[in-house]
Amino acid sequence: MKLVLRAGVDLEPGWPCNGPLLRLAEDVARRLLAAFDTPSGMPYGTVNLRHGVPPGETTVTCTAGVGTFILEFATLSRLTGDPVYEEVALNALNSLFERRSGIGLFGNHIDISSGRWVALDSGIGAGVDSFFEYLVKGAILLDRPELMAMFKEVRKPVDRYLKKNHWYVWASMHKGQVTLPVFQSLEAYWPGVLSLIGDIDTALRSMHNYNRVWKQYGFTPEFYNIAQGEAGSNRESYPLRPELAESAMYLYRATGDTFMLDIGLNILRSLQHSAKTPCGYATIKDARDHTQENRMESFFLAETTKYLYLLFDPENFIHNDGSSGRVHVLPSGRQCVLDAGGYIFNTEAHPIDPGALRCCYEWKEEKDFWKKSKNPKGDMLSSRKKEKKVTPEKSSSERYSDNETSQLIVQGTDGNFQNQSSDYFKVISKDNSNDGKSSLSEEVEKLSRHTETLNHLLNIVKASRESVSIKTENENEEGGEDGPTFSQNSSESPVLEWPPNSTLSQPSTSEREESLPEYVRELVGLKSIKKEFDPQRLLESIRASSADISLDSSKKYQLLTCPAQPFHIRLTIAGEFIEEK
Repeated sequence: MKLVLRAGVDLEPGWPCNGPLLRLAEDVARRLLAAFDTPSGMPYGTVNLRHGVPPGETTVTCTAGVGTFILEFATLSRLTGDPVYEEVALNALNSLFERRSGIGLFGNHIDISSGRWVALDSGIGAGVDSFFEYLVKGAILLDRPELMAMFKEVRKPVDRYLKKNHWYVWASMHKGQVTLPVFQSLEAYWPGVLSLIGDIDTALRSMHNYNRVWKQYGFTPEFYNIAQGEAGSNRESYPLRPELAESAMYLYRATGDTFMLDIGLNILRSLQHSAKTPCGYATIKDARDHTQENRMESFFLAETTKYLYLLFDPENFIHNDGSSGRVHVLPSGRQCVLDAGGYIFNTEAHPIDPGALRCCYEWKEEKDFWKKSKNPKGDMLSSRKKEKKVTPEKSSSERYSDNETSQLIVQGTDGNFQNQSSDYFKVISKDNSNDGKSSLSEEVEKLSRHTETLNHLLNIVKASRESVSIKTENENEEGGEDGPTFSQNSSESPVLEWPPNSTLSQPSTSEREESLPEYVRELVGLKSIKKEFDPQRLLESIRASSADISLDSSKKYQLLTCPAQPFHIRLTIAGEFIEEK
């Protein structure tokens, strides 16, 4: 908003509840929804934005990959009025929370289909970190006490089994035995999270430990062996991570302790001395000798420099304590206050104004919301023009009787399927005895058996173009007897089922339908027959089947408060707070 005002550009009416960026965000989010259509409600780790979940996509994903949606998705729901995003993200969190071990710990990777843990080491670092972060930030941003209740519940076993002298190690999720006594540089975010819930004392003690590592090397290596007091073997690099600067910024805002400024100054000096290059700042390949690697991660500019800037700029509008704000009037006449502070950073350091959420949060949960909503901008699947069908025949003694032949339907937009990424191949048997195409069918059958190359298949079909029968465009549009059985509503069907569902169109007396062998589909890059994805069905399924495990905490707003800092904390300077009690 401030950038727009400075540039003298008019906002679209209805902002922040409307606008081109919000429409694009919703478009992307709707394409991601297909990932949540799983037995557990936990999402796949990868989604093709045009076609949905990729064929053969692994069902194993990291804990953070399941638990790091609630900020962005809930923000989108509050701004657009569509509840589905917030509810699928909450459902994923609840599903993950229910699968913690008997002693309350979480593993590192989980199978979203079976709910079985695949990696059993438990920690607060890589693969898990933003799950904890989003429980706290989600509770604050969304006024959801149940999220804070979840964090307090999961923190108990973390303190019991992972916390060692204000370091946090890795342990077995089922027995709590230490498996990896190291500090990961990613874990330096933890003091910042603790500062958000008011546990300043614990946050400062851990911050002191992490700062000691920085002072030892000038950087924090990816792994630091706590017992040996040295960088972990083959994990000595420092890719310009932001976590230490992030926690310093949060703790300085919470305490005003100038020791946090000293930490930030040390980070700046190290970066300027050892990471600066003529074209940017380089990853440190080895924290021990400060050798450089020829790369700069994107999070250096998005996060590291941003947190350092905010640390040394106490008057920045991001730090607004609520004493000032701007009244914003919507076209409906409703007023709300924006830029009043309380910004919540997502895990990539993008600030979210809670005032904007409350400005737009008046939506009603409509049962048929998706039927009334607009289609996403662009094509969910690749655009398909009026398509032609080419039908060369193929016989197979293994599948059909002697008097049967089959047709290979090649569906393309311009007759040149070699350039079509969304073509579909099917084998359909019909009572037809055209012997003129037997050579093609023999070649295709040979290809299926021996898995020849893609070019071989293309050459076979191209060479037989003159011998195939062309179906008319009208037959294709009318979805006639030989028409494809998949849905034409591409905007709401991003999920591709692989392998194909066995309950495809049933064969009739005159026609029998089968898919090409899987290895042939993979060879030519074909998508399998897809299951139609309905976001409304997903939302209703979540509401019908998922039980809110923290429902008893949903009204306990005292969980969102924290006690004032103890007097001795407010007086601490230069690290004297680390003395054990």
